[in-house]
Amino acid sequence: MYLGCHLSFSKGYENLGIDANKIGANTFQFFTRSPQGGKARALDVEDIERLNLILKEHNFDHILAHAPYTLNAASSKEYVRTYAEEVMRDDIYRMSYIDNALYNFHPGSHVGQGVEAGIELIVDMLNRVLDPEQSTIVLLETMAGKGTEIGRTFEELAEIIDGVRVKNKIGVCLDTCHVYDAGYDIVNDLDGVIEEFDRIIGLDKLHAIHVNDSKNPIGSHKDRHEKIGEGHIGLEAIVNIINHPKLRHLPFYLETPNELPGYQKEIELLKSRRI
Repeated sequence: MYLGCHLSFSKGYENLGIDANKIGANTFQFFTRSPQGGKARALDVEDIERLNLILKEHNFDHILAHAPYTLNAASSKEYVRTYAEEVMRDDIYRMSYIDNALYNFHPGSHVGQGVEAGIELIVDMLNRVLDPEQSTIVLLETMAGKGTEIGRTFEELAEIIDGVRVKNKIGVCLDTCHVYDAGYDIVNDLDGVIEEFDRIIGLDKLHAIHVNDSKNPIGSHKDRHEKIGEGHIGLEAIVNIINHPKLRHLPFYLETPNELPGYQKEIELLKSRRI
């Protein structure tokens, strides 16, 4: 079982591995730069090499980089879309130094242009950025559907994937809080939700899961994460997710409102409930 959490990148690559190992994780997620955007720190290949040694020594895998929240390929403003493309190109290059890496981003918000116009812009960017030779797989995150977010339905994500030419470098990261807030009943009908995902997108495109409880009830479209077992999804539903035969092989990443000690407790809890 690959289980980890979101870690701060403030101390560099090597310390990501050190912190993850301390709390019993064997994978992790981090922001490539500030979640509010801006420039990334200078690339330190030696620091990444030290991280790779830690990953190999402790059998880590599926390291997941998260794009900044400000990345919006569906924006109506050209300079915002240009920034999104530049960031994604740079981040994919940086992740090429980490073996078997994944890169996750929020598809974007159409800001009033309409879903179809937004999807077309996202597909256009991905077709310019994705390269058949790149090592990193880029993941569209399932969204809660607040405001004009794209990606709150499996159909919207499938439409993006259908338009991407380099199919083997695009996939999905399913966020449990987001899909629940979007209206998918993973508490009472997990099998049905998985079957729907498989029918519309295909389970072969599901590469990662964000494991979060939700502060709000199903269909709220709020996107407010809660600690495991303290929200409307609940511990038992999350245990069912990590043990489901069609999901259990995937890497799981906690994005709950925690610091390292809290993440360590949640990792221990979920490991204890792994079948």
